[in-house]
Amino acid sequence: MNVSVVLFTSDLRVHDHPPLRAALGPGNETVPLFVRDPAVDRAGFAAPNRLAFLADCLAGLDSGLRERGGRLVVRSGDPVAEVCAVVREADAEEVHMAAGCSAFALHREHRLRSALEADGRRLYVHDGVVTALPAGAVTPSGSDHFAVFTPYFRRWSAERLREPLAPPQEVRVPGAIRSEALPSRKAVASVSEGLATGGEREGRQRLADWLEEYADGYEAGHDDLPGDATSRLSPYIHFGAVSAAEAVHRARSRGGAGAEAFVRQLCWRDFQYQLLAARPAAAVEDYRPRSDRWRRGKAAEADLLAWKEGRTGYPVVDAAMRQLAHEGWMPGRGRLLAASFLTKTLYIDWRAGARHFLDLLVDGDVANNQLNWQWVAGTGTDSRPNRVLNPVIQGRRYDPDGAYVRRWVPELAGLPGPSVHEPWKLTGLERAEYDYPDPLVGLPEGLARFRQARGKDAP
Repeated sequence: MNVSVVLFTSDLRVHDHPPLRAALGPGNETVPLFVRDPAVDRAGFAAPNRLAFLADCLAGLDSGLRERGGRLVVRSGDPVAEVCAVVREADAEEVHMAAGCSAFALHREHRLRSALEADGRRLYVHDGVVTALPAGAVTPSGSDHFAVFTPYFRRWSAERLREPLAPPQEVRVPGAIRSEALPSRKAVASVSEGLATGGEREGRQRLADWLEEYADGYEAGHDDLPGDATSRLSPYIHFGAVSAAEAVHRARSRGGAGAEAFVRQLCWRDFQYQLLAARPAAAVEDYRPRSDRWRRGKAAEADLLAWKEGRTGYPVVDAAMRQLAHEGWMPGRGRLLAASFLTKTLYIDWRAGARHFLDLLVDGDVANNQLNWQWVAGTGTDSRPNRVLNPVIQGRRYDPDGAYVRRWVPELAGLPGPSVHEPWKLTGLERAEYDYPDPLVGLPEGLARFRQARGKDAP
């Protein structure tokens, strides 16, 4: 009887799981393994919200495996050492895992392959598990990656995605392989109060419900802040509790403009992953340097703290930041507004904002978080790197009656309609009634500072 190990990383599901299906040959036994890597903690990526959601996802994966006669084995330590230990304990011949895109994932894969081959074992790395289309599957002429989204989207759309795989009917695990206890969400401190419940079952149900009830209105309403029409699937896709490839197939089967707009968002995720795979340094360095001299010192630190706390004086920005603190999540339009305000109106380094997002976002990862921040900051792939989003205009457009602001900035609940977006226009006693700060900086002043830093005549 052959024995194999399946190393789960960002693919915590049993549906549409190529490594698991490849390992489960006729009569084979398999060790489904997850390793809690202390290097993730040391790098600052083990944020409370993601640890809590991860615990949910691991419990869900274990449940899915147990329904099929198996179980999840959990170990803690260096992943290469722990995988090799499990391989020896199970006398396994091969290890299967999903391909990663980050420098961290690629280094782990290289180390694991070297260690296994030195011991006469084999490592099989499967593409298109974490993303819908493998990173690097399509490239433009003369380059190893696409730097512009639209041509990438055209090529991506023309590719045939692999068909989703059904979950295995049976998973047989060697009985002698020890496991640590599953991590518990309750054991994680400082979790955002409104954090969603993770897991494959919850993610698949959310996908089904959203496609049935909300997809048709997605194209017109995905930026509607009070309407909350986004799928909220990003945490489940980030942890791999929902397959990105399966989500594309199901949306296309649903059809319609809303479903196609949703597919475009999934393609944007793949776009960022292929960029990071080609340029790993973009996780910390400007993809396209602009010679920025970001503000530093006490005044900048005070502005950064006010931004984190949702006390900038611009209600729609503060609403987005407070939603982030409460839920560990916020909609894409909120992320754009918050990031633009920090990097361009306050002219503070995008890395400071990206770090704060990673501290709270349940779906925060290196590819989407860092590269989306660079896109907004103008150091990434945006073809208009010096555009500045006006929070008042954006608030009126995407929260026209002020319902989103009043939901998250309750001290302004008494202001009617769109007037909630400009509370500084109140005067005298009426202004004194509201415990809400004045703007950190006037919009014309912030714009002038940014344009001078980047070049007044820059597009």
